Amino acid sequence: MTQTIELATFGAGCFWGVEAAFRKLDSVIATSVGYMGGHFENPCYLDVLSRITGHAEVCQVQFDPAEISYDALLDTFWRIHDPTSLNRQGGDRGEQYRSVIFYHTPEQGKAARQAKNKLQDSGHYPKPIVTQIEPASAYWLASEEHQQYFG
Repeated sequence: MTQTIELATFGAGCFWGVEAAFRKLDSVIATSVGYMGGHFENPCYLDVLSRITGHAEVCQVQFDPAEISYDALLDTFWRIHDPTSLNRQGGDRGEQYRSVIFYHTPEQGKAARQAKNKLQDSGHYPKPIVTQIEPASAYWLASEEHQQYFG
């Protein structure tokens, strides 16, 4: 049997905590952290931190949709951060910490928009959800010391 591996990419604040949350899911194959959504080639951590690149800190998840659904990954994404907080999560401030879903297929984009609308309509949050939903773009892997930072 051939395993189908898909990618999912999420920004929800500092990428260390985001990656740690997705690594806890049994059916996730692999995770990495890096940068997406900016206008600067091959940014490093200090470039992104300086807010000159437009990138978000993201976690990229490799998964087999036969083992875990994209919807389950979305559920984790919504649960681990405040999607009503614009360019801020906890003490981290700046566009690099924005709430964003980068979709890799039209189906992922549709699922992300539906999940966002459902959550907004649920009344769970008194403020509007500010999560951006964008097509995936170039992914720049963060340096090794940033990978799996929380063990």
